[in-house]
Amino acid sequence: MENGHLKSLEVDVKYSTKEKAAIDKLRAKLSDLVRPETPDSDLWKWLKARQYDVSKAEQMFRAHQLTRKEYRLDNITKEFEEPEVIQKYLTGGFCGYDKDGSPIRVELYGHLDMKGIMASVRKSDLEKSKLLQCEQIVQMWKDQSEKLGRKVEGLTVIFDMEGVSTKMLWRPGLQMYLHLVKVLEDNYPEMMKRLLVTNAPRIFPLLYKLARPLISEDMRNKIFVLGADTKEFLLKHIDADQLPAYLGGTLTDPDGNPRCITMICQGGDVPEKYYLDSSELLQHMQEATIPRGDKILVEFEVGSPGSILRWEFKTEDHDVGFGVLLKDGQKNVPIVPVKRVNSHLVAEDGSIVCDMAGTYLLCFDNTFSWTRSKKIYYLGEVIVSDDDITSEIRNLVSKGDWKTLEEKFETTHL
Repeated sequence: MENGHLKSLEVDVKYSTKEKAAIDKLRAKLSDLVRPETPDSDLWKWLKARQYDVSKAEQMFRAHQLTRKEYRLDNITKEFEEPEVIQKYLTGGFCGYDKDGSPIRVELYGHLDMKGIMASVRKSDLEKSKLLQCEQIVQMWKDQSEKLGRKVEGLTVIFDMEGVSTKMLWRPGLQMYLHLVKVLEDNYPEMMKRLLVTNAPRIFPLLYKLARPLISEDMRNKIFVLGADTKEFLLKHIDADQLPAYLGGTLTDPDGNPRCITMICQGGDVPEKYYLDSSELLQHMQEATIPRGDKILVEFEVGSPGSILRWEFKTEDHDVGFGVLLKDGQKNVPIVPVKRVNSHLVAEDGSIVCDMAGTYLLCFDNTFSWTRSKKIYYLGEVIVSDDDITSEIRNLVSKGDWKTLEEKFETTHL
């Protein structure tokens, strides 16, 4: 990317004295890797990503060169064939170009089965897929630059959250998704021009709270949460014929499908036939043995109404009873009645919104079995909404939209 643009297409940017000095210093440090004709703007990206710390920018650039070599990025578009499960179920796709000529990618986060994908491929396959996307974007820049006769960069992402539920609060999946975002940020600085969030769900503040520590300040400044004026905002930046019809544009598939499924992978639940060894999914869980004819109770303190209690678990070889209870004095009140589940076949997960504060119990019940104990892997957590998060999201919302979103962000009746 850094040496792939023609000098004649260099953007006429006025850098401050401090910025120009940093660019010259970085160019000198990278003289073994950077050609003399490499535009200042390509070097500036690495500096901006590291707050103009020349040493850190140099380290970042050199790390990228190692990544290029390790993953053979110069040839990845020709050599790497994505696993079938990624092709069929990793949501999203490119659909056109914004008004500046930058590529547009639609991400259907609510249709993404990250747990199923993570159970079906290696982490390196996901990383390669993200790097492949980025190299495709770089090629789009080159093609657009030649077509328009000016330098084209940046990426507009429409992050559609339609269908997002509490299953998206599964931390390993969220962390993997953000890891892939970091792969982009670490290797393609300033690629992301804007990220436009549509159909933000009621649990958006909780998702944002979990994601915030893993998103850079620079990236946060590029996020816009859209509300009542979604169509108007999108058409401000994207011509109608480049925007899928279901989002307010006129772009469709040849057969008229407004979701543009030939361009945008729609995702869905990954069939179990794709699953590999699930041991990696169990590493983040705690382990326990439920004695025969007995049960174990795992306590969680919920300090404020409206918090979410979520869980996931898997047993070895045999089924188990599961339910959620609330302590009420000397008795435990069923919130989710205990029933037997085939958690030895497929990992179970779920969540509830806690209407009241108190002590909640995850009940793993083996009282029906008098002959065998059960080994279980489990995880539970309480996710609390945060006024500070809501305030920060307010700053991400385009003008006039907050009232609409605020009504959706009530988390006490999911």
